[in-house]
Amino acid sequence: MEASQRVKEITELLEKYNYEYYVLDNPSVSDAEYDRLMQELIMLEEKYPELRSPLSPTQRVGGQVQSEFKKIPHKRMMLSLANAFNEDDLYDFDRKVKEITGEDKITYMAELKIDGLGMSLVYHRNLLYAVTRGDGTEGEDVTSNVITIKSIPSHIDLDDDFEVRGEVFMPKKSLKKLNDARELTGEPLFANARNAAAGSIRNLDSSIAASRGLDAFWYYFVNASDFGVRYHSKALEMCDKLGFKTNPERRLCNGIEEVIKYINEYTEKRPNLDYDIDGIVIKVDDMSLYDRLGYTAKTPRWAIAYKFPPEEVVTKLEDIIFTVGRTGKITPNAVLEPVRVAGSVVRRATLHNEDFIKDKGLMIGDYVYLRKAGDVIPEVVKVATERRDGTQTPFTWIEKCPVCGGPLIRKDAMHFCVNEHCDAKHIEGMIHFASRDAMDIDGMGEKVVEQFFNQGFFHSIDEIYHLYEHRDEIIELDGWQQKSIDKLLNAIEDSKANSLERLLFGLGIKEVGAKMAKTLAKKFITLDNLASVSEEELLEINDVGPVLASSLTTWFKNESNMALINKLRDLGLNFEYKGSTSSAADSYFSGKTCVLTGTLFEMTRNEASKILEDLGAKVTGSVSRSTDIVIAGPGAGSKLDKAQQLGIEIIDEETFLELIKK
Repeated sequence: MEASQRVKEITELLEKYNYEYYVLDNPSVSDAEYDRLMQELIMLEEKYPELRSPLSPTQRVGGQVQSEFKKIPHKRMMLSLANAFNEDDLYDFDRKVKEITGEDKITYMAELKIDGLGMSLVYHRNLLYAVTRGDGTEGEDVTSNVITIKSIPSHIDLDDDFEVRGEVFMPKKSLKKLNDARELTGEPLFANARNAAAGSIRNLDSSIAASRGLDAFWYYFVNASDFGVRYHSKALEMCDKLGFKTNPERRLCNGIEEVIKYINEYTEKRPNLDYDIDGIVIKVDDMSLYDRLGYTAKTPRWAIAYKFPPEEVVTKLEDIIFTVGRTGKITPNAVLEPVRVAGSVVRRATLHNEDFIKDKGLMIGDYVYLRKAGDVIPEVVKVATERRDGTQTPFTWIEKCPVCGGPLIRKDAMHFCVNEHCDAKHIEGMIHFASRDAMDIDGMGEKVVEQFFNQGFFHSIDEIYHLYEHRDEIIELDGWQQKSIDKLLNAIEDSKANSLERLLFGLGIKEVGAKMAKTLAKKFITLDNLASVSEEELLEINDVGPVLASSLTTWFKNESNMALINKLRDLGLNFEYKGSTSSAADSYFSGKTCVLTGTLFEMTRNEASKILEDLGAKVTGSVSRSTDIVIAGPGAGSKLDKAQQLGIEIIDEETFLELIKK
């Protein structure tokens, strides 16, 4: 038998045995037989390297080390879900679904909401790539790590493209095994399975992911309609047949009352599951209704996530300390006796402002009820007054800045440090400047900024661009190597070319958020133009009110701010808007409501949506009588049918490209 044929034969056998063992939990061969075949495949691939595939079973042990994960856009956005917190929310969701669809009763699929890392698997021409959720528009290519999860098929028996989405998670037993091993070596323990799974998948060494005992459940067949599948339940059955591991605990529910019964059942079963869940996902089973139900900006209207009530624990309030934000805002923070809540150990919680502390009646030494809002943010709920014993001391608000000692002023419910030279404000300002939505300087997070500030490497935004002068000093610090320093310095240099809206947001001008920064950059094109406008001119812009207009003009009148602008100019930072400046009045799509459907070949739907919005169009997810244009590619389904029924203008991708070029 030829080597290539034998490699193919062994690969198919090992994939079959992986499926039986890791998905069906019903192995048909012994471990010895499996190991024998694996060793034979390893020897063949060593002898004939050209026969080794990146998706070979031998690669599931990991070993690939990458310098970074490349970004990949999602063909369809990975949306988040709206939340329901009680039965009223569920009945409201059901009512809206019925109103939009005109159906008397809806069949729902109820599924456990796995607490892990969202993932998309795309099988394209018999190749697999795995992409994290990221920001929903694009994620990171983590194929080399995900392929180490043995329950995931490396190939599927389909010729057409196939995309399935799900959750990579760490089983409870794997987390215990991992933390037991880390405890023996003195390494810090993972707080919960979600953090451990995310850290494993985002490790640049795939052998780390392979050693962590990860698993995955797949819950959404993205392009099921391409295969003639109408119902979500049938789509999951098709995933089962193709070798994917889906969660057997799902249930079809005839009406919202059965959904609530399911939720109550699994609220009780939750502690005894082999994996963590943080809620129940409810989806309309009939996928032909999805286009009619449509989408909000971030969530589909055909699904909702019921969140379990937050777990409450009691712990001691040991102290209240203060932090200073980039605007000078003073935030009180609870120092708590460490306590485990919702899967992680909590030591701090924000107390928001002076009024919050007074309303709760907090005293130092109190025992307090603590929970995580949305299972994420620690929140002090109330005082356990029944546990007061007279040792508690009243809380007194501070009169001076805890960092610089400068005076505080109160505005509304907040207190602010008014000292322009306060170190804390500078540190927070530089953290904001380097952040993802601002200048997006990869590698310059909060801890790095604090470290370099305290080392004296920089004390203002412009000095970030002189960091290269301290390269030799940085390499002497713990945790820094030549490669990581050069990567950071390159990211700083690259940020100089960012479009104006990123710089504008990064400057931290009060009232100017990321969205407003883009509106202003697009309107005025250059920073110099913006710096010279009056409040009256600003007030002519939609969404610009008196407070924002005053804040902006005041900022540009400040001499120290203009000195910073001139320094950044001399350093070579871009001061111009790089996006589309096409006039809406000149655009064929100006003022029109557009819908994208089917497959686009020259760009992603997100890219097409951005172009349309830049040209003055409104992009929506569903076709209605208010839709003006439907841009349809191959595979367009019910949206195209509805557009034809309503007599809406329909254009193909080629026509769309011609129109945007004009």
